Order: sequence, then structure tokens, then C-alpha cells
Amino acid sequence: MTLRISVIGTGYLGVTHAACMASLGFTVIGIDIDPTKIAQLSAGILPFYEPGLEDLLKTELATGRLTFSSQISDATDCDVHFICVGTPQVKDGLAADVSYVHNSIRTLAAVAKSGSLLVGKSTVPVGTAERLRKEILEINPELDLAWNPEFLREGFAVEDTLHPNRLVVGVVNDQAEHILREVYAKNLGEGTPWIRADLPTSELVKVAANSFLATKISFINAMAEVCEAAGGDVTVLADAIGYDPRIGHKFLGAGIGFGGGCLPKDLRAFMARSKELGADRALDFLREIDAINLRARARIIDLVRRDLSDDLLGKKIAILGAAFKPDSDDVRDSPALDIAAQIQAAGASVTIYDPKAMDSARKRFPALTYSASIKECMTGADLVLHLTEWKEFQSIDPREYISIVRNPIMIDGRNKLNREEWQAAGWTFRALGRSSKY
Repeated sequence: MTLRISVIGTGYLGVTHAACMASLGFTVIGIDIDPTKIAQLSAGILPFYEPGLEDLLKTELATGRLTFSSQISDATDCDVHFICVGTPQVKDGLAADVSYVHNSIRTLAAVAKSGSLLVGKSTVPVGTAERLRKEILEINPELDLAWNPEFLREGFAVEDTLHPNRLVVGVVNDQAEHILREVYAKNLGEGTPWIRADLPTSELVKVAANSFLATKISFINAMAEVCEAAGGDVTVLADAIGYDPRIGHKFLGAGIGFGGGCLPKDLRAFMARSKELGADRALDFLREIDAINLRARARIIDLVRRDLSDDLLGKKIAILGAAFKPDSDDVRDSPALDIAAQIQAAGASVTIYDPKAMDSARKRFPALTYSASIKECMTGADLVLHLTEWKEFQSIDPREYISIVRNPIMIDGRNKLNREEWQAAGWTFRALGRSSKY
């Protein structure tokens, strides 16, 4: 018998997981309390941008394997329930808000059929799963809870779900593992590493991975500061140390740092939870990682002032990029928009262009000005900032745009543009960590 699957929560994670599970042949229902979102998804409309996902959504809706509902009772007959609701940072602190997870699991436990397995995929503070499992068993002793953290990269979410580089399952018995092996049978057949863990370890894997990646990013940004002071070039430095197989080249791009809905939130929630556990000294270094990351944004603004004036009143700044990373329209904790807002607050006129994130950016920062094209954005600019590394921006011919700006100054906040090409075209070119060639 083919398993019937429900996915509770139809945000970025939930929609991706639901569509991908349906594409593997399962009958899947996505549940969300927002009827507007359910109507959109049922019509094949994806409320955010993720390469390949909308096509997959439409395909699986057409097969009849994938449906959506705002009624959790419609998931009663499912065998496996994946919890994919959000865990945002609380408004008055660093901790994660797990109320959506608690509410979803309690509600689900009251209607789920006996023998079914609830599986958490949301990123939660360690210890959450064990508490929830006890609550579930009190409601219905015939239910069980496992934890299966997600490792999706925005821009590659479909690929990461259908072909993950590892599968981690936190379980307390063989039966739960057996069910999850059935869910992921195709991945296991492809040789995907399978890691069985206890519940606390499975919760820690995601935040530990994100903390390591954040550390690597902030490390190279710290090296960029040193390179500027010493007259070195951080891009050459990163290339050189990246050849060491113990280090590798990935996540060694110096620039304005990380953002998005995961790394900053997970980093801060991890620190908050470690303090609750009495292990805060073990993660003291993460506070500096967070500080280095935020300092990179301020350093870009310092470069702007260095080239223009301490007083930015009346200056026009063109900003290429609004999303926190390319191939996404996600602007949560976007370094690009944070920098844009700070520059505008300093009196400058800021104009932004992004290939996909314009609508998302307008909703979060309606006071900023948005352009319909690169040309419109850069026209009359006193300075241009490259802040999201879209391929569209990397393929710009600097000779084509030098005549439309007021001052040909480009500051590359991602160290992805060809400096020699821009300089040869007559532009003043700046980048973090590359002061020796200013």
C-alpha cells in the first residue's frame, strides 16, 4: 500500500516538500490555515519564486496526487504527517518562536489516525521534539513523533529535496525509522547517506550546519578587513586557502555577508537555547560571527562615503539586488535592503533593481524607489552598488552603462564582478578586502 502523506504548513519548505513527495508517487495533501494561500496553490500559483517549483506544482496537481486544503481534518487518513511550519525569531529576543509547531502538532494529534507518524521538519530548539512527543502520546498513545531536519538551499530546493546529500532522521524506535525508509526509498536506492539519530541530535544537526557555514562566511569577511588594513587582496587569499581540501572554496566569497530566513535566525536561536541549557560559553564565538556579518554591511556604507561624501544628502545611489541571494525572491534579513535603507536614512536617493525580488522588496520597504531595469536604475547615479550576485549583473557590459551614470563608480559588495573589465571601461571599482588595487 502506498503511503498517504500530509504536509502541515505551505510556506517555502512545505510547498517544496509536498510537490516533491507527490512527484515520488505518493498521494499528498498540503494543509494551511490561510485560505487565500490554499486557493493560490490549488490553482497552481506559487506565491514566491523558486526555480522549477511552479512547474512541478502544476504537474503534480494535474496528476491528482497533490491537493491542498485549509481543513486539518482532511489529513485524518494520512499515514505520515510532515510538520513544515515556520519558527521565526521572537520579537523581543533571540530565541525561536515555536508556537506554530506546538499548535500544529497538538491539533494534528487530536485528529490523526492511530498508528500514523508525525514528522517534524521545522528547525526548532533542541529539546522541543522530546517534549512534543510526550504531549502527543498523552493525546493518543498510538501515535509517534520523529524529526527529519531539512537542508534546502534557496534556488536549489527541488534538487535538494529530490536528491539530498544526506537524510537525517531522529527516532526513538525501529518502526518510525522503517516508515521513513519507505518514504525515502527512492533516495536510499540512489545511495543517499542515511543517518539515524536520537531526537536531540537530529534537532542540533541543522543549527550546527548553519552555524558552521555562518562561521566560514564571517571568517573570510574578517580576513577582508585585515586585507584592507594590510594592503592585501581577499579574493586571492580565499582562492589560495580554498585549495586546502580541509577548507575548500565554498562559502569563501568575501562581501556583505549572509542573510535570509535561516542563517541569521538559526544562529541567534542556537545561542539563546545554549544559554537556557547552561552551555552559552560554548557558543560565545557565534556572537562575534553575527557581529562580523553585520559589520560587513556597515563597511560598504563606509566605502560609499569614502567615494562621495560623509554627507549623502541628494546623492543618487543605484543598487543592483534586493534578494538576500540570487535565484530567490526572499528578502528576509537581506543585506542588500538593509544597506539600501541605511543609505536612504542618511539622506541619499536610493533606486533598486532585482530580477525577481521587486514585489517582495516593495512589501517590506515601500519607501524605497524601485526600477524596472538595470538601465533605469543606474541612470544618473552618483555611485552603483552590486549587492546580490545575480548572473544578470555579472554579465553587464560596463562600457554600455558608463555614459548614463553621473559618476562611474562601482562598489562590488559580492566580489563577483570582473574588476579589470570595469576599470578598463573607465569605472572606479571598489570591493571589500581589495584595497591594494583601489
